[in-house]
Amino acid sequence: MRTKQAETLIQLKNISMEYEGRKQNNVAISDISLSIFRGEFVTVVGPSGCGKSTLLKIIAGYQFPTTGQVLAGGEVVQQPHPKRGVVFQDPTLYPWLTISQNIEYGLRRQGQSREKCKEASQYLLEEINLLDYGSSYPSELSGGMKQRVAFARTLATQPEIILLDEPFSALDIYTRIKMQDFLRKMWLQNQQTMLFITHDIEEALSLGTRVIVMDDNPGKIVGKHDVDFTNKILSDPTYDTMLDPEFNQLKRELFQMIAN
Repeated sequence: MRTKQAETLIQLKNISMEYEGRKQNNVAISDISLSIFRGEFVTVVGPSGCGKSTLLKIIAGYQFPTTGQVLAGGEVVQQPHPKRGVVFQDPTLYPWLTISQNIEYGLRRQGQSREKCKEASQYLLEEINLLDYGSSYPSELSGGMKQRVAFARTLATQPEIILLDEPFSALDIYTRIKMQDFLRKMWLQNQQTMLFITHDIEEALSLGTRVIVMDDNPGKIVGKHDVDFTNKILSDPTYDTMLDPEFNQLKRELFQMIAN
């Protein structure tokens, strides 16, 4: 959980985004202000079409808001930057590269030495429990394994924040739970700042240290909740969110925010 002295890593100031339509402009998100603090695991939950992914792309520097500003480390975001790593729903691995080469790709683009790239890929392959798959190709891996590689590739460049756009939504429920556990442990181990987009309320609550709730027409923030369920899961293997009255009460409240 953050403290009053926590460092502000990302700051959104009155962000709005409009897209041109044939008859009228479509307002994707409207007047969003938000601060993300170093070390937080922020989850953003809301229905499809509420602008969650648009918000992530603006923070990443892939899109620019119609009005407002995004600051990263106090500087206006004007383009993508290695300090803001992104993991998408589709792992987007390069099929012609081995797993090791995929992980090393960003480092090589930065001009790192072959030795440093190899050292980083070996370390990360061990961290994601795929040490024996370094010479394999993406087509030889399962969906969950590919997503772990995508996460390792992002970690390799040591970004200040990792932006994840519904990375587990295409996975079966068993693999999804395993990947949530993997991500939770990697967040704790690396003290990484994360922004995680999802439409699943349970996923948002069980992963985040803070949950941002969005609604649509236009996309806007309708709730912010500090939570600690992910730390409970990490500290107690027997802990079950489904048996926690606070978890279920908050789940109902968030659902009502979105459904109303």
